[in-house]
Amino acid sequence: MRDQLPRLIVTMNKLPPAKQTAILKALCEGVSIRATARMVGVSRTTVLKLLVDVGELCALYQDTTLRNLGCRRLEIDEIWAFVGAKARRATKAGQGDIWTFTAIDAESKLLVSWLVGDRSPETAHIFMQDVAARLSNRVQVTTDGHAMYLSAVEAAFSYWGVDNAMLVKRYGMPVDDERRYSPPVCLGADKTRVLGKPDPSKVSTSYVERSNLTIRMQSRRFTRLTNAFSKKAENHAHAFALFAMYYNYCRPHQTLTKARGGIHITPAMAAGVTDRVWKVEDILARMEPKRMLA
Repeated sequence: MRDQLPRLIVTMNKLPPAKQTAILKALCEGVSIRATARMVGVSRTTVLKLLVDVGELCALYQDTTLRNLGCRRLEIDEIWAFVGAKARRATKAGQGDIWTFTAIDAESKLLVSWLVGDRSPETAHIFMQDVAARLSNRVQVTTDGHAMYLSAVEAAFSYWGVDNAMLVKRYGMPVDDERRYSPPVCLGADKTRVLGKPDPSKVSTSYVERSNLTIRMQSRRFTRLTNAFSKKAENHAHAFALFAMYYNYCRPHQTLTKARGGIHITPAMAAGVTDRVWKVEDILARMEPKRMLA
């Protein structure tokens, strides 16, 4: 299996393993930096330092292992957050909106790739190039209706190398709904073929949109109304790398588990990247190889 690669070594805090584990578990369950520091009994700086160290490890490890994937259907989307302040209140360089592009395998639910940046055609091109480089076969790709994906997908896969479709959902308020704070509801969706021969019955963004909800629930920085937002873009990226590692390797997926008759299955297991459910301790062990022998 590909999780038998050489262990990756990075500098990390000299904390007892039990406290390192407690910190990461709290962060992976959506607890803020300050609350985590209070719960574990360490400084906020210590929590941030561990997040940076582990985030770098998680990004590097997944960049190495999530290769030659046999995905057949990918769903692409981008999720909004902000750094320092929302765009309309930003006063310093580096503050404002930040977007995280994600690609999820509709079958294994694996987070195949992600990229933190702005919502521009340039970022979309870089992201789609990375997605294409991780696959071993032809794939069907569904995106939303954002125009940046038209050229980004074609440039990454070539005109004849992908089955691509766009799904544009129409939202509005029901005519008979007079509730003041009712959220918009989906009134319909339009499917448009872009490249190749996508299967219309498989054109969907439901899984990646559900993944967005999981991200907002499990990572405090993505909560819409929060004071736990990222203060640096780098820390935002580290936090997402940790979330992706926990989601892919450590957290059994309910749908996958049910399909296997109650056997706990993670997205990484369903994708054939690993053969077992990881623990947070397994992530930390890859930062200190000597602990693997303990």
